[in-house]
Order: sequence, then structure tokens, then C-alpha cells
Amino acid sequence: MKDMENIPDLMREIGEKARKASAVLATAAPDRKHAALIGAAEAIWQRREEIIDANCLDLAYGEEKGLSKAMMDRLALDEARIRGIADSLRAVAEQRDPVGDVIAEWDMPSGLHIRRVRTPLGVIGVIYESRPNVTADAGALCLKSGNAVILRGGSESFHSSGAIHACLVEGLRQAGLPEDAIQLVPTRDRAAVSEMLGMVGHIDVIVPRGGKGLVGLVQREARVPVFAHLEGICHIYVGATADPAMAVEVVLNAKTRRTGICGAMECLLVDWRFYTQHGPIVVEALVKAGVEVRGAGELTKVAGVVPAQAEDFGKEFLDMICAAKLVDGLDEAIDHIRTYGSQHTEAIITEDDVAADKFFRELDSAILMRNASTQFADGGEFGMGAEIGIATGKMHARGPVGAEQLTSFKYLVEGKGTVRG
Repeated sequence: MKDMENIPDLMREIGEKARKASAVLATAAPDRKHAALIGAAEAIWQRREEIIDANCLDLAYGEEKGLSKAMMDRLALDEARIRGIADSLRAVAEQRDPVGDVIAEWDMPSGLHIRRVRTPLGVIGVIYESRPNVTADAGALCLKSGNAVILRGGSESFHSSGAIHACLVEGLRQAGLPEDAIQLVPTRDRAAVSEMLGMVGHIDVIVPRGGKGLVGLVQREARVPVFAHLEGICHIYVGATADPAMAVEVVLNAKTRRTGICGAMECLLVDWRFYTQHGPIVVEALVKAGVEVRGAGELTKVAGVVPAQAEDFGKEFLDMICAAKLVDGLDEAIDHIRTYGSQHTEAIITEDDVAADKFFRELDSAILMRNASTQFADGGEFGMGAEIGIATGKMHARGPVGAEQLTSFKYLVEGKGTVRG
């Protein structure tokens, strides 16, 4: 490895190793990738005490930096969360291997037989903040899809990510796959991020996973294509026909289960007709649960509600805070979401099939839900085993990015001495 003070040389060497590894992974047998993931899962569980010790160093670093309670929660690992990481690796291992899948095939009058087949992207760069489990999720999904990956974790999770990465490398070693298939940038120096964004000869796509600042930086400066994961400004609209008990339960879960994840509800919209019939029961439940509700208009009369400011709408709080507003029907709710949303995840609570269909048709967020918590905006909950992020753009991948979304395709064309007239 080059001198870590010479970041351009360091990243160039990492990129060259990744490119060589990607050529091997592109044709690696599914059983070898499966073995590598199972081996990594076993290593993570066997070394859980080492990982927790490393995480303690990161938590101390986070406290020194003054991270919020929600960010500290995202950073923290305990035995249960480490078991979850290992289980996620096993879940990805057991998924069908997407490489080589025939997406479509057809015959042409010319005599050609054409197949469109899934193929790896090549080398993926993942830049992420705080959550050390992303090290395992991203490494696993890239490996499953036949891609080499360069991981650049946040400075807060430096030690935890290093300990988890060592387990991934152990799995690769046991399976006879190149250890350079999953590399972790071994420095906190932010210059490494800038280098990654310009490595067009070594990296095929960048996936940023973090806050608005990180994603904005990547989108502005990257010369490499980007799978954008912007803010999770998730809305829930409680429709006129919503079941009140369901509304309370779903909204509470969406806001309070884990406030620091991108699928947490940040804005509550309540239909006036629901409010007239059932009163402020949903808002009162949030206040009782300890949520600071920043309400507009009539909602300011509800005990415990703080008057909302204009900037509270369209804001990702990632905390026990949410904005709230009464809306005059579904059209106004849709207009509000179009204006303030980030095209991540929105939900409607309603017993009206027509309203639900209109909500699904007229909004264009990556994930739309009915009568379900926005906290389900997660690749694992979608059956993907894990995710590398939630893509909010419209090119190539949208929503949870799993192994299948980390592939492209090529055309395989066969003839029988076929010539064109």
C-alpha cells in the first residue's frame, strides 16, 4: 500500500486493485460468492467482541464531535445489531444470483436470436456516513452482483467499519476470491472522497449514503455516474376515511421506531374531514410519545404542539420532531408532497381504494405505501436481504438498491451464418 499521506497514489492503487478484482468477480461461480458471504457472516459473529470494542472507540469519537442522539444511535452496535448484520449477510448469500439472468429474449425475422442478460457494473464506490452496518451491506450486495467495491466510511465509524471489513476479507479468502474485491479506504482524510469522485478510469458508479451535505457534495463534484440517495423527507397523509386506530399506530411507528433512519416520517398531513370527525388523536398520540410536533394553523391549538415555521416543511429532522398540517382533501396533500418531498417514501392511510389509487398514480416518489409505516422503506423489508441505499433519482435504479439493481445488461446475439441484406 502506498504512503497514506499521498492520497492520490493511495486511491490509484486501490482503484487498480479493484479493477483487477472485478474481472475475476464478473465470472465467479455463484457458489463461491455464497461461500464468501457465509464465511463473512460467521467471522462477524465469532469476532463480535472485537467489533463491539472497535465500536466503543467510535462512540467516544462521536461524543467528542457532538453527534446528535439520533446519529449516535445509528453509529452504535451491540450484540443484537451484530447478529442482524450477520443475518443480513446470510440473507444476501441465499438470494438468487442475478448475474447471467436472461431478462428477455426474442427471435428476429432475420434469423437472429437475441438475449438481454444481466451483467455486473464493474467497480462500485460507496461513500457513507456513521452507520457501520453499511460496510457489510454494501460489501455483500456488490459481491453478490459480481462487482468489486471501494468503501469509504464516515470518520465516525472508522474503527467499526475496519473490524467489519476484516470479516468480509476473511470470507473472500476462505472462498478463494480476490481479497481486493472489497476494499475499505484506510484513512479518515476527506481528500480520499474527492479522489474517488474523479476516478473515472477505476470506478463505474458512486453510491453516496448519508445526509444532504454528503449527497450534495457528491452530486456536484462527481465525474463518475452517481446513484443519488437524497434526503428522506417522508410524508404520511391520513385520509378522510382512515381507520383512527390504524392511523395512530402507523404514524407512531413511522416517527418513533427509529428517528435517525431515512424512512422515518418527517411530515404528517391530516385530512380536514378526518380531523372534524376524530379530532387531533394522531397529533396527540405523537405529543404523548415525546415527539415535538411543529404544527400549522388549527393544529397550534392542540396542547403541546409548537407553531411551525416555514422551513419546517421540507426538512429532514432525523429526530423526535415532525412537521404537521391539516389539508383540504387528497389533491392538497399531493400538492404539498410534490412541493416539499424528496421523492423518497410517502404513505397514505385510507380505506378508500379510489383515493389510494390516485395517490399511487399521481405521486412519483421512489416508494409509495398504503396503510403501512414508512419505516418499511428498507431493502431487507423488501426481500432484498440488505440494501446499499434508497435511490431517489430516476436513472437506472430507484428505491432500495439491492444486488439486482447493481447490475447492467448486455445483448447476446446468435445467428447461423446470418448476414444482413
